[in-house]
Amino acid sequence: MRSLKVVLASFFLILALIFVLPPISRGQQDAGAQNQQDQKPQYTKKQQKEREKQLMQEVNNPYKNWISGPIAYIISPDERKAFDELQTNEQREQFIENFWARRNPNPDSEYNSFKEDFYQRVEYANEHYSSGIPGWKTDRGRIYIMWGPPDETDSHPSGGSYERPASEGGGETSTYPFEDWTYNYLPGIGENVKLEFVDPTMTGEYHLTIDPSEKDALLYVPGAGLTQMEAMGMASKTDRFMNTDGTHDAAPIGGAGAMPDSMDEFNRLELYSKIFQAPPVKFKDLETIVTSHVIRNQIGFQWRADHFRIVDSSDLVPVTIQIPNSEIAYKEKDGVEAGKLEIFGRVSTLAGRVEQTFEDYISPTEVLPSQLALARKGQSLYQKAIPLRPGLYELDLVVKDQNSGNIGVIDTRLPVPQYEDSKLSTSSLVLADEIGGVSANNIGLGEFVIGDVKVRPRLGTPPGFKTNETMGIYMQVYNLQMDPKTHQANVTVHYLITRGKQKVLDQTDTTQQIAKQLGHNVGVQFPIEERLPLAGMAPGRYQLQVTVADNTSQQQLVRTADFTVEPAAPPATSEAKE
Repeated sequence: MRSLKVVLASFFLILALIFVLPPISRGQQDAGAQNQQDQKPQYTKKQQKEREKQLMQEVNNPYKNWISGPIAYIISPDERKAFDELQTNEQREQFIENFWARRNPNPDSEYNSFKEDFYQRVEYANEHYSSGIPGWKTDRGRIYIMWGPPDETDSHPSGGSYERPASEGGGETSTYPFEDWTYNYLPGIGENVKLEFVDPTMTGEYHLTIDPSEKDALLYVPGAGLTQMEAMGMASKTDRFMNTDGTHDAAPIGGAGAMPDSMDEFNRLELYSKIFQAPPVKFKDLETIVTSHVIRNQIGFQWRADHFRIVDSSDLVPVTIQIPNSEIAYKEKDGVEAGKLEIFGRVSTLAGRVEQTFEDYISPTEVLPSQLALARKGQSLYQKAIPLRPGLYELDLVVKDQNSGNIGVIDTRLPVPQYEDSKLSTSSLVLADEIGGVSANNIGLGEFVIGDVKVRPRLGTPPGFKTNETMGIYMQVYNLQMDPKTHQANVTVHYLITRGKQKVLDQTDTTQQIAKQLGHNVGVQFPIEERLPLAGMAPGRYQLQVTVADNTSQQQLVRTADFTVEPAAPPATSEAKE
């Protein structure tokens, strides 16, 4: 009673404090917040780097949970090793997509029955096999998740009286709870696979055993639970503890020759080892896709993918590949040095459905042996334009040198944007070393052709140009709004090139200037085609910023690209020519 009075007194005291004390003003709150901000600890660069590392680890936790959860039961050692070597969350996400696609019975379907069955098994294991720990962590849960439901189940949830089979020595005993599972066939293991789970602690946590005597509750009770031979005085129960095969089983009725092969010591150990290994992947045709991703790159090459709108539901995606000639093995034939590269590309959905493939050859310019050193300083360029619907894809590129057999591989994501009709938008911003018109017969045909214009991009990170070159700037603008009174577009394009804080170019083109360049009025869509001589620029790194402003709809877009300017190569001397 006294303690109850104390509790009530404390309760009313708290209420009094709440209603009597003056509220904290907004100014006091702000002052407190400012005081906390003033007291914010200052971190050294090393401490800040460590904090950022910890934050990244927190971000990566979902992927760590994925790999350490039930997935650990079905992932192969090679896949686990490959996952552990991934550096970014994007790579991990892509790995997970490929992991499920590799196991999809129907690769052309977005529905993956294997994945659905897997998570249904996890849910079933958690519902039926939990015992102080989640069901998926128990032995029964693990086997169920890996191999599915058994073909036959013999369950003894309460244990009790048990008549031993002849293979265990016969006779009657009492057991702990146990279950026997039988699989008619398991891939990689064999036929008629029998597993036994025992709960010797009576807590509901069954564990897989390879010793049939482990379920015998009277095993350590003298004179109890005797086998047939022991009951007739023809054997002693103590003999069971002299076994060297890891069990306390009695000899089978009929002698050692009556023991089934499944009870052989080595067969039991082999089964125990195999049953916990990840099931083999059934779909070998997809296995080649996964293995191709771990080929060691022997050829270094660069690539880029641009996007241009064709129609509302489709984009044109030119994929450009640039291989340094120094990576190519030249071979002398008929007095000239020549190389040959094989190009293979594949675009597929994240679910593994192949959308586009292409295969082609690059034959770098044949050169005389005396010109080979100069040729090796150049680049070989290839481009394939692919029509794709908007979405996110996986791009695989393989370059093979036919002379040396060396291979280069790239596996990456390929986003294709969706263009909205009422929203100002643009294509990729391309820095090119060549922009020019094409003949009427070649419109839309051949490498580097976009509509009626040839645009050959300069690749690099960032792309580099010589001071004696002209840098092309190409971009398409979409969805300009027409003025309802004049039925004309009103657009400005602003070019700004900076080097650090220094402005190198500051130029604005009006609608009239753009129309003059195009040779016709500006419509709802128009291309930007600029050519910038670099002769007056000092060597260094620059940034280009292109701002497109639709003055009718009051919309604006900014696109940027970095590039470098390098000194022009000195002219060849007469000695070098010789």
